[in-house]
Amino acid sequence: MRYGKIILVGGNGYVGGVLANNFSGIADEVIIISRKPDARKGNIKTVLWDGKTPGEWQNELTGADLLVNLCGKNVNCRYTTKNRAEIISSRLVPTQLLGEVINHMDNPPKLWINVTSATIYRHAEDHPQDELSGEIGYGFSIEVCKLWEACFFESKTPKTRKIALRMGIVIGRKDGAFPRLLNLVKLGMGGKQGDGQQYVSWIHEQDVALSIEWLINQPEINGVVNCTAPDAIKNEVLMATIRKAYGMPLGLPAPAWLLEFGAKLIGTETELILKSRWVKPTVLIQNGFRFQYGKLEDAVHDIISLRI
Repeated sequence: MRYGKIILVGGNGYVGGVLANNFSGIADEVIIISRKPDARKGNIKTVLWDGKTPGEWQNELTGADLLVNLCGKNVNCRYTTKNRAEIISSRLVPTQLLGEVINHMDNPPKLWINVTSATIYRHAEDHPQDELSGEIGYGFSIEVCKLWEACFFESKTPKTRKIALRMGIVIGRKDGAFPRLLNLVKLGMGGKQGDGQQYVSWIHEQDVALSIEWLINQPEINGVVNCTAPDAIKNEVLMATIRKAYGMPLGLPAPAWLLEFGAKLIGTETELILKSRWVKPTVLIQNGFRFQYGKLEDAVHDIISLRI
């Protein structure tokens, strides 16, 4: 199917690049709305905004088939008072602005997807969490997700369908978590992290793009959608799978105390590694979405075969 206009707000990062490359071949125009200028690449162009105020950028939204909001400061940092405030404001302020602009448009985007996070669910090692019966957790990162989704759904957009896409850890070739895990494996440090029993809910970068494209053509779906592969796995299995695919027989484990020390050293939080995220994409599965990479072994093989 051919699309007209696709809008990627805050789309100059890794996931935005994946989406831009996917839609550039099946849409007339892909528009990235960003604070950073960039040269036009084929039918992909960048329009500047400050993320806080209306401006000429809002004219680009007219008649779009899809708007994807990817705004938000990277959570891979220490949760200092300053960073906490920036993490929250970098999500809420642009989302509220988009809601206000869309509400006053005569011909707004048909679908608005806000990419949120699957970390909103509680630490789960007993059973998976889904959109229908999943239990919301507690802690700073969860509160951010709750505030963000509340801001998104409270905005009045009667002409625009809305989906909060709770995304898992995206694994792919160029950026994100996978290249860092692969580097650990190459250095012989690719063992389990902590006790290795925490679940990892992941999704291949290609399935991110394909699921978003699929959602455009499912007009009955709105609200919360989990964007993770159906095959959530434990951390020790994840690391073993990467080691096997790369051909590294051994990997030194990293106990929790060492991870805490290392997190402080590099300026991040151990929660990003040790929290058990066992998330099930029930809405995608029950409505017939077909994952290209539903099994971890297939996803890892695809990525490594094109990196070595």
